[in-house]
Amino acid sequence: MRRLLLLRHAKAESTSPSGTDRDRPLAVRGHKDATELGAWLARQRSLLPDLALISTAVRARETWDIVQQQISDEVPQGLAADLPELYGAEPTQLLAIIRSIATEDPKCLMIVGHNPGLHELALGLIGGGDAAGRAALAHNLPTMGLVLIDFAIESWDGIAFGGGRLAQFVSPKLLKEV
Repeated sequence: MRRLLLLRHAKAESTSPSGTDRDRPLAVRGHKDATELGAWLARQRSLLPDLALISTAVRARETWDIVQQQISDEVPQGLAADLPELYGAEPTQLLAIIRSIATEDPKCLMIVGHNPGLHELALGLIGGGDAAGRAALAHNLPTMGLVLIDFAIESWDGIAFGGGRLAQFVSPKLLKEV
């Protein structure tokens, strides 16, 4: 079995000092949400990633840095790789990236990236699982939304659209409702 965690970056500022989208930093709310979801993730020991692939956009990297601070007692440092190709990636590109890490064979893989690619990938991969989570996810993958998808595969090169089961969908809003 393999588990995929798709994490959309936290809320970002609308502009950056450089004027480029890639350089937009997290907003105050983004820092707060990333800290809260990271603390939740740290309490869910079975959900912690063996490897995280991070978009090189500033907001994605800042999101991961905050989450990693929260889970650092549970997960060794250095488990992340920055991938420029995650920025703006479409679902088929994201799937190819996931398959390419088959040689590293993490049991639990996290991708920290962006919409619309992550949302479309999640919808495409999920073939069953948590009905309430699927209904909530159908409309949007909000900032700091986390999608947990399980696959009955031996290696990441076996991942396919429709082959996953939604284990859980979590967002800052949903955490407040619990």
